[in-house]
Amino acid sequence: MNISNQIPFLILFFLFLSCKKSDSASSENDSIIFFDKNYADNLKGDKKEKYLDSTVLVLKAQRNNLQIRNTYLKVASEYYYINNPKKSLNVSLKALKLSKMAHDSVRMAKASYFVGDCYENTKKDSAYFYYLQAEKIYFKLHDDDNVARMLFNKGYVLFYDGNYIECNVEISKALQYLKGSKDYELIYTCNTLMGNCLEKLLQYEEALKYHNMALEVLDKMKGNEKDQINNYNITSIINVCNLYDLQGEYSKSIEKLKPLLTDKLKEGWPRLYANVLSNLAYSKMKSKDYKDVGPMLFESLRIVDSIGLEPDIIYKKIHIGEYYLTQNDTVNSIKVLNEANHLAIKIKSSNEILTTLRLLYKVDKKNSLFYTSEYIKVSDSINTIQRNAHDKYSRIEYETSRIEDENKVLTKTNFYILITSFVLILGLLIIIVLRYFKYKNQELKFFKKEQQANEEIYQLLTDQHEKIINAKENEKTKIAKELHDGIMNKIYSVRMNLGFFNANNDVEIIEKRKGYIYELQNIENEIRTISHGLSNSSLLEQSDFNILLLTLIENQKEISQTKFTYLDDDNIDWRNTQIIYKINLYRIIQEAVLNVNKYANAKKCEVKIYRKKHNILKLTIVDDGVGFDVKSRKGGIGINNMRDRAISLNGKFNITSKPNEGTKIEVTLNLSSLNEVN
Repeated sequence: MNISNQIPFLILFFLFLSCKKSDSASSENDSIIFFDKNYADNLKGDKKEKYLDSTVLVLKAQRNNLQIRNTYLKVASEYYYINNPKKSLNVSLKALKLSKMAHDSVRMAKASYFVGDCYENTKKDSAYFYYLQAEKIYFKLHDDDNVARMLFNKGYVLFYDGNYIECNVEISKALQYLKGSKDYELIYTCNTLMGNCLEKLLQYEEALKYHNMALEVLDKMKGNEKDQINNYNITSIINVCNLYDLQGEYSKSIEKLKPLLTDKLKEGWPRLYANVLSNLAYSKMKSKDYKDVGPMLFESLRIVDSIGLEPDIIYKKIHIGEYYLTQNDTVNSIKVLNEANHLAIKIKSSNEILTTLRLLYKVDKKNSLFYTSEYIKVSDSINTIQRNAHDKYSRIEYETSRIEDENKVLTKTNFYILITSFVLILGLLIIIVLRYFKYKNQELKFFKKEQQANEEIYQLLTDQHEKIINAKENEKTKIAKELHDGIMNKIYSVRMNLGFFNANNDVEIIEKRKGYIYELQNIENEIRTISHGLSNSSLLEQSDFNILLLTLIENQKEISQTKFTYLDDDNIDWRNTQIIYKINLYRIIQEAVLNVNKYANAKKCEVKIYRKKHNILKLTIVDDGVGFDVKSRKGGIGINNMRDRAISLNGKFNITSKPNEGTKIEVTLNLSSLNEVN
């Protein structure tokens, strides 16, 4: 696997970050009384920092006004440029506080944006939170370009936290906002991140499309420096070549990379030069053209080692380890890969830890079992971290939305209380003057009805809360059954057999042990399937349901040899379909597909949803697998779960199967049945 594509994108982002911060800092020019940017730009090192410190001291003694807030933001930006994120954060938070006090939405958004940048490399969840706050303010201001910029920043945080699906969603939103925009640099960067994200999701053709769109945008970036545009061009070409390598089209990579190796690039941008050199050597090695591959790899390692870029050093050593392997030099290959592994562990680079362990497993046959065990441990740890990260960012979105809703309710309630109080006081005065005793009883009746209405509302909210809790408990029970009855039993069986085989080193026993290791990989795929299902369920309310179902079917290509087909009916209005139908349909399809992968041994499987009548929806899932005798075999947990879900919606569930004749599942739902029951 060619993993060096991550490095060019990091370069791209920080170049883009510098540009966007500069634009933000120079957008206001009315703060010359307290801060002289031209004077600050001519200062070096500690002198510039001391000048910024003195400016902050002066600002603290001033009253809150637009000029002061703009100056705070400029100083925060300058602190960021001199690599002092701590002071930049403090000043940005001060600007945010003053902007909130003045109800200055524009500066509130910009200050939140700056705070997010300061947290980006240390506290990603905090960075995500402040980018989200800035996004919401820019949305209210109808500033589409900055809404897109914040969506990109959120996507960037998600990408480097391993949440590629959610990153995909955020960048898609950003590109929607950028339709018709003239901010070509932001459009270019969004397309590039989308391409890298799709590459991680193994959608290579789509990834290539977005990288090519990024290259097309470069022609429109007339206002930028030529060197900068050229470096963007090189970065995109490297990303495209990575995709060619992943698809085995090494000759295309070689053809595109060779012209990039110039003395000008080497002198001006040595890191980018080293990446081009390393990628070209890798492509040549994969195409079995070993001429000059060794010197090229060693030269690229020397360059990044002299700069002190540890992530780059890891990638180069991995390529060198693979090169030694092609030359049958296993001793040096093991040595270099171990060095890369230790460095990856040092900087906590999880993807590279897995890559080095996978290569060491292939090279070091003597310790292959040890590397396999370490790979499984690291992989499980990464899956846990990514799952927690997904929950963390979803929780940030939810809690932010909840707080906003609560504020809206409070504002509306306070307004109504104010109006109601005024009316009541006025009415009370009229009653006292005119006919106090006559209307006193009517006033008491009014309060009684209001209290009764509040009690009814409270009861409705309580009932709704109980329904939500019950639904969550049902999902937890189902997941627990799947993990306990399926995966845990398999893991226990494999663990017992491996423990028995560890005492014997016969060739036959070793082959059996490999078989059980392969079974562990199958179990890992099954866990991943369940995990994907969990991550998609939270999107059912907000995303296109057809796209979610298509994604579910497409994801089976990663774990199955069965060719899955999804057919949908354009006449179905999913947006106005109740969420309970979509959740249960999604779970039924997910369970059925899982059963096909586990038991059917099918070549083809067709999933079809269509509308029979006005409110009648029918789902069919047909495979050409081994089938089974429905009458003689009792339904397992999966089949029972599907049947229970259909029945819970007042629907019909039918399964037809015979040995060696495949299986057909039919689910019929009346979309208005629940409304009729209610």
